[in-house]
Amino acid sequence: MAANIIDGKAKAAELAKKIKEETAILLNKDIIPGLAVIIIGDNPASNVYVKNKKRTAEACGFYSTKHSLAESAEQKDIIDLIQELNNNPKIHGILIQLPLPPHLDENIITQSVSPSKDVDGFHYRNIGKLHSGNVNETFVPCTPAGCMLMIEDQIGKDLSGLNAVVIGRSNIVGKPMASLLLQANATVTICHSRTKNLPDVVRQADIVVAAVGQPNMVKGSWIKDKAIVIDVGINRLIIEEDGEKKSKLTGDVEFEEASKIASAITPVPGGVGPMTIAMLMENTLIASTINSNDEKR
Repeated sequence: MAANIIDGKAKAAELAKKIKEETAILLNKDIIPGLAVIIIGDNPASNVYVKNKKRTAEACGFYSTKHSLAESAEQKDIIDLIQELNNNPKIHGILIQLPLPPHLDENIITQSVSPSKDVDGFHYRNIGKLHSGNVNETFVPCTPAGCMLMIEDQIGKDLSGLNAVVIGRSNIVGKPMASLLLQANATVTICHSRTKNLPDVVRQADIVVAAVGQPNMVKGSWIKDKAIVIDVGINRLIIEEDGEKKSKLTGDVEFEEASKIASAITPVPGGVGPMTIAMLMENTLIASTINSNDEKR
């Protein structure tokens, strides 16, 4: 039996509706959630992501600003802009669009964002709270947060007795994803490029989260019968169709084969991507409430 295709667009739209309703309540209290996005350079993919984030923010009723800086922007100027936004009461969430140009120190720049406005969940203070189990007191990185909601929709919030395998160990997806799964009582294995016998490890998993950034790396034959597969990968391939070269988005999982075995699977595009943006809006809404309360004290 074919897998249930998890519709990230529909889930994200459902969340956006709820966020819009909650924003309307805040507007009656003269609170407008404010999101500032900083983009450096002219990366086409980043431009698309930023455009989508800004459009969604405005659709939710947020105040949204975009700060575009040249590829050659100096680190000091970027940090000065971040400090300006940290001190701006209209801005509740600050997002630095990654990746950054190679001459910039990603760590220094992301850590310059105030923890109370760090809606990406990259600040060490927020990371520490997440890994220590204080999920309700922190901003959870948007992609893992969205993945967890989709998993919960399939099998509930308590993952006791289930094996979860996360392929990828980045600070943005892999590590926070593992923390969230662990807190939901799953038994978690984190895999990466040096993991031995990766196919055999994945075959033990009731939940697979692929976030490695390699197109179609996870084969259908690796998937355990009735497993849930969350494909975080977004890879752009050039394919030839009717004699023409076209660009195609694909995930880290061999979708066609995996969907014949899994009980549920996310497509690429239309799976994790829309959920990431929805969770960014959720974090910004929370930040606006927290920061507004702080200002009134």
